[in-house]
Amino acid sequence: MSLHEDAVLVLKEYEGQPDLRDVYLEHLAAHEDGVYKPCEAGHVTGSALVIDPVGGRVLLTLHKKLGMWLQMGGHCEPGDETLAGVALREAVEESGIPSGLTLLPGGPVRLDRHPIPAPCNWHLDVQYAALAPAGAEAEISDESLDLRWFPYEEVPAVADASVVRLLEATLARLGG
Repeated sequence: MSLHEDAVLVLKEYEGQPDLRDVYLEHLAAHEDGVYKPCEAGHVTGSALVIDPVGGRVLLTLHKKLGMWLQMGGHCEPGDETLAGVALREAVEESGIPSGLTLLPGGPVRLDRHPIPAPCNWHLDVQYAALAPAGAEAEISDESLDLRWFPYEEVPAVADASVVRLLEATLARLGG
């Protein structure tokens, strides 16, 4: 199965945000390359909010280009087989947590479509949550200006609304 086929399957199974989900599916139906950065109509990305439920904290990265506190995430790459794999790869690379990250069961937590500068138009982000082992130590990567654990209640003060919604959806799925 190709990454494109996996993305279609994941999105068809995702029951939340039906209108936005349909936008993603229409994009993929129209663009065989719609999961990769060169697709100028926009492209699917994968991200993961790294959380430590035991410590009641979330790991955010200060994005180098945007100067904003965000979840870990990025572009699909050749060799990626699944959207979940993209999200987990990005979480490991950007968090510096070498082992023990696992995706929260149940597939994506949310979708977030946001504009990006030309020549591309949109990031169609498929957002997961990654559970960190208790006491996990993060290490900053070259892609970040900073990397920091925040208690759940501090996230609204430092991050934008999309990250807050992702955290809320993640905590709801965890039953918290």
